[in-house]
Amino acid sequence: MQIKLYKKPKNCTLVEGFPGFGLVGTIASEFLLEHLKVEQIGKVICNELPAVAAIHQGKLVEPLGIFYSKKYNLVLLHAITASAGLEWKLANIVTELSKQLNVKEIVCMEGVGSNQETHTSRVFFHSNNEKGSNKLKKLKIEALKEGIIVGVTSAVLLRAENIPVSCIFAETHTNLPDSKAAAKVVEVIDKYLGLKIDYKPLLIQAEKFEGKLRGILTESQKAQDLSEKKKLSYVG
Repeated sequence: MQIKLYKKPKNCTLVEGFPGFGLVGTIASEFLLEHLKVEQIGKVICNELPAVAAIHQGKLVEPLGIFYSKKYNLVLLHAITASAGLEWKLANIVTELSKQLNVKEIVCMEGVGSNQETHTSRVFFHSNNEKGSNKLKKLKIEALKEGIIVGVTSAVLLRAENIPVSCIFAETHTNLPDSKAAAKVVEVIDKYLGLKIDYKPLLIQAEKFEGKLRGILTESQKAQDLSEKKKLSYVG
């Protein structure tokens, strides 16, 4: 696993979004990529990741792409592949990238599971530095007092010694892609970093996506039921 950079901006903020619960980090980072003027400045090469290639608008999307917004001096690490079993190595990549770019802060975007049946997602934060904590408190974001953090974000928190790290968590009530929870994260990131982007399109996209998803799941269930009936008829 190695970092390949074409440019090395300095003293920037690094925002990472890995696939986690509800794919919140990936959806949020994808939205930021589409709504900020960014250029790809590198990628993470990892032969241990699944061989998955995505095509978006006719272009190849890197499994682990590194992008840069000159306007906000912001680097985005966007991941579209599962990272199970590679959390520590990816955390090392995040910290190594941070050192190479001399980043001011790492901002992690993540979803957390919730058993509460509500129509809105609460947002929490955890920060290992006083400056980040105070700024998020002023935005009326609640600090995460109790909870279990898993995945790459937890590994980054444990490995990023002497690097300021702030994590934004949105509740999600499903392990399926949750654009509404991602929109809440984008809303906080927008205010925290002063990006001045409109997160509302993500909410509209969420409604359309969820309607489409329900249809796909319904048809999938019908196909599964039909398959089970065929198996039973063969056995009988």
